[in-house]
Amino acid sequence: MEQTKFERFSLKPFIIEAITKELKFFEPTEIQERLIPSILRGESAIGQSQTGTGKTHAYLLPLINQVDTDRQEVQVVITAPTRELASQIYNEVGKLIAFSSDNISAKLFIGGTDKQRTIEKLKTQPQIVVGTPGRINDLVKENALVINRVRSFVVDEADMILDMGFIKDVDMVAGQMPDQLQILVFSATIPEKLKPFLKKYLANPKFTHVAPKQATAAKIEHILVPVRHRDKKQLVHDMLKNFNPFLAIVFTNTKKNADELADALIEKGLKVGRIHGDLSPRDRKKMMKQINDLEFQYVVATDLAARGIDIKGISHVLNYEIPTNDLEFYIHRVGRTARAGSSGIAVTLYETSDEDALNKLEKQGIEFINKDFVGEEWRDIDDRKRRQNRKRVTDEVDALAKSIVQKPKKVKPGYKKKMGREMEQIKKRKRRLNKKQK
Repeated sequence: MEQTKFERFSLKPFIIEAITKELKFFEPTEIQERLIPSILRGESAIGQSQTGTGKTHAYLLPLINQVDTDRQEVQVVITAPTRELASQIYNEVGKLIAFSSDNISAKLFIGGTDKQRTIEKLKTQPQIVVGTPGRINDLVKENALVINRVRSFVVDEADMILDMGFIKDVDMVAGQMPDQLQILVFSATIPEKLKPFLKKYLANPKFTHVAPKQATAAKIEHILVPVRHRDKKQLVHDMLKNFNPFLAIVFTNTKKNADELADALIEKGLKVGRIHGDLSPRDRKKMMKQINDLEFQYVVATDLAARGIDIKGISHVLNYEIPTNDLEFYIHRVGRTARAGSSGIAVTLYETSDEDALNKLEKQGIEFINKDFVGEEWRDIDDRKRRQNRKRVTDEVDALAKSIVQKPKKVKPGYKKKMGREMEQIKKRKRRLNKKQK
């Protein structure tokens, strides 16, 4: 067996075997390095990190390592905001416990499945539970899921759980657990509204913030395209046709805009999938299968897909509009492409009202390329700030000229023309001086 640097954590042999043979991890990520030892000691923790930092295994490895196989009762509960994300975590649990000779049991509980059949299957309690907050809470209220002896509770993507209105379910589930409970909260951001929950359940947690070395993947090309009073839906259609992507995902800020854009693109002859919160569980499951089976070349989605769903093979991301509530979603959106070292393109349509948001993204280290799409071809255009800078310099020169040329106390006929000529001469001299300084 190949050597792995995870051996220094003193994990059980079957975990090390799973890491090397199945996961093929040889070196811990920063968040794994910092959190695995404290989780093994039973400490509570808050981990703040973005997607792709390895946080799922930062808690799965030590928690599965600590499962007492002699106790056939719920010991670990992991909750995630979406069915898709919960399913992904459950699949990772399955990869690890498959290497254990002691038959560790795990169950997935999500909406969109038959609750009564689930309850019937709970005559034997699993040792690890993964699921969505609403479904787990329902099963606890029905006394089908017994969690009064749980040792560890994970709240993954906590800010998204808050945004989607599930924090009350999480609170009710946590309230049924023992006082001596290890709580692990993972979140890309720590919003103010999340802090009361953290304060209620975590006395002295270890706080670990893993800042990304760069805001987005190195191989993403960020392209800015001005809307300029054009038909945005037509512009998106034309760009998508030009890209002819392996798979492109177009992000909107609202479900209404997602539906309107998807309908418009379908009318123009494109085969388009859509993902947003109004799809029924059955439709969402069907849509995800179709996307993963490559039935669609184009997908229109809300930010649910940026954080809660893993779609492989996205070559292009197009922002129909810049996220208004939380700019962090720009990072999550474009992070859907250029994964595992591949390259990707992220195109953002912008209006003049988006200037503040673009400036903030640039301060995070994102370098935009200014382009336009005209007549079925891409054209390089001036940086959007060049015109603003030119206008600012003009304003400064005008202000200087007005401050020097004063209205005479006694006015004579033609004094306005004379003042105008003097001001023009001052402006010309100032412009020449500016050019020399450049």
